Amino acid sequence: MTDKVGAVVIGAGVVGLACARALARRGIETVILEANASIGMETSSRNSEVIHAGLYYPAGSLKARLCLAGNRLLYDFCESHHIAHRRCGKLIVATEAAQEERLAALKSQSAQNGVTDLQPLAAAQLAALEPALHATSALLSPSTGIIDGHGLMLALLGDAEAHGAALALKSPLLRGEVRSSGFLLEVGGEAPMHVEAEILVNSAGLHAARVAASLAGLDAHHVPRLGFARGNYFSLAGRAPFTHLVYPLPEPGGLGVHLTLDLGGQARFGPDVEWVDAIDYTVDPRRADAFYAEVRKYWPALPDGALQPAYAGIRPKLAGPGAAAADFLLQAPATHGVPGLVNLFGIESPGLTACLAIAELACTELGLP
Repeated sequence: MTDKVGAVVIGAGVVGLACARALARRGIETVILEANASIGMETSSRNSEVIHAGLYYPAGSLKARLCLAGNRLLYDFCESHHIAHRRCGKLIVATEAAQEERLAALKSQSAQNGVTDLQPLAAAQLAALEPALHATSALLSPSTGIIDGHGLMLALLGDAEAHGAALALKSPLLRGEVRSSGFLLEVGGEAPMHVEAEILVNSAGLHAARVAASLAGLDAHHVPRLGFARGNYFSLAGRAPFTHLVYPLPEPGGLGVHLTLDLGGQARFGPDVEWVDAIDYTVDPRRADAFYAEVRKYWPALPDGALQPAYAGIRPKLAGPGAAAADFLLQAPATHGVPGLVNLFGIESPGLTACLAIAELACTELGLP
């Protein structure tokens, strides 16, 4: 027996759930297929839980546009759905005079992206704001915040289900076939089934390329190779003397080892960038040595022995080591020629911030009002 639905979303991470919500709210019967035993068990639960402001990305890029739009949508969604969050702000710091020019360039880049609330701070202002911080100057981003990521995913799922969507856990997509009327999908797991759908959104994150490759009828030319970049996080034993997030200037491959706070005030540091061949969330305690060196550039008083391995996340990368960071790839029918199909590739940071905006763009690309 084959079930027929309007849409199937592959992946119940934050972006997949946002897409399912957007489809269901348009009156489309939607099923979310998730291979794991719960929602958001991969990239969506292994990150910094930061609401980004859209500072770093090239002007006109999807990351810039969707982060800026997503920031506003996400704060509104948090307020309307009572999701724990805090608009704490972050400091992007120059720790030596030679970095001042790069800080000014970042402010200019942010303005091109439509971010108009950055506030330059001199050393004396920083000392008054964060006495433990070592920096010659900084940019304050008041639109940056932190969020309960799991609470966000539960709210997105609840909203989707309230509009008729259904979640199927432990239900990996084995293979699919493009048909004239949509898609025939073979689903494995504890309750194997076949599903026909008119719309298919591939939001499988780390597995998005494999999912796309399993679709007979999609030209393999449109399936990119995704690399895996593991980001390790270390937590602080004790309380950090900071009220803002603290970021160094960006480095190749990421935003550097930054200090973030959770909603309980606990500090954590990361992520670094470690290219791996397989999904493995083990944190090597020996990596702490490099963390101490990086963190002490802006917090010299970090005590010895204060860093403890916390967790790791893996980011799906469209660009390999040494290459410039790639943009989000939202691949729609206009690109690959398959009606009803959207592939989401390389959705890493700022994917959480941009989730609601990504979902709206996916619907637009599908021709949905």
